Amino acid sequence: MDRSSETLESIREINLSYLMLAQRMLREDKPVGMFRLGLSSELADLLGALSLAQIVRLASSDQLLCFFRFDDHAMLSALTQTSKHADVAATHAAILLAGQPAGQFA
Repeated sequence: MDRSSETLESIREINLSYLMLAQRMLREDKPVGMFRLGLSSELADLLGALSLAQIVRLASSDQLLCFFRFDDHAMLSALTQTSKHADVAATHAAILLAGQPAGQFA
């Protein structure tokens, strides 16, 4: 298997894991799942209702379905810097993430 094929297979595995985790989080506690995943209510409903066959089909995309939410220095550094007050750093990061818009349909 060449590197390109390995990369595509890795993307598909990540997609499947992400979709299954997202669905489980949304079914266990929808508001918390929406917050942690950065999803709108409509998108959460759609993901929560996918059948296993639909999840597998969607996961087989060659595009990574999850995204890196830390798009600015403040958010990333709040989570990565060691601190005497780690609980405050986690709360700060949660506040910064809460200010981001939820994922919507395009």
